[in-house]
Amino acid sequence: MIRVIVADDQQLIRAGFRALLDAEPDIDVVAEASTGGETVELVRRHRPDVVLMDIRMPGGDGLEATERIRADPSLGSTKVVVVTTFELDEYVTRALRAGAVGFLVKDAEPTDLIRAVRVAHEGEALLSPSIARRVIEGVELRPRRTELVAGLTDRERGILSYVGRGLTNAEIGDALFLSPLTVKTHVSRMMGKLGARDRVRLVIVAYEAGLVDPDHLPRE
Repeated sequence: MIRVIVADDQQLIRAGFRALLDAEPDIDVVAEASTGGETVELVRRHRPDVVLMDIRMPGGDGLEATERIRADPSLGSTKVVVVTTFELDEYVTRALRAGAVGFLVKDAEPTDLIRAVRVAHEGEALLSPSIARRVIEGVELRPRRTELVAGLTDRERGILSYVGRGLTNAEIGDALFLSPLTVKTHVSRMMGKLGARDRVRLVIVAYEAGLVDPDHLPRE
């Protein structure tokens, strides 16, 4: 079972998310939180796999709560997906820098929310092409450095280019006729070779190495 905590200051939103997720046979909502501080306390108590985190909450916002969770070594297995009504560049960048593995707006389709939980649990980042663009626009890229990927195989460089475009392991597998598990293995090896702590860093490396052209990604 994928254990989830839903953090949002609106009870109606929490109830809706719980009903949607609890209906899935492999997902269990173990707790709900209405403030940032309460979220951190419940995460420490329940050790969930995934937290669906609202940004604007009292008692410390979702970004602060995300930073506190990600800074605690004992909570390293807990993944945070930010879910908000505010699709602003500053929130996207701050959320991902705080350690969130994904960013989802509340008017997304119900299937997108369920998919976000499963993707995060699998250790992937939920970065759509438009979000991947915002990540790149929100950091100061170094001049093109092809030596960054000199130690990668041709297959790994190909997969890294897809990661840079915001594709999931399953989507990359479909494009390259590989199983998602094979793609996941390649991604893990690349993280080790490149010293990347997460998939967001792989996106940045892909751009700095010139494997992806940001002008080819959609803004929306």
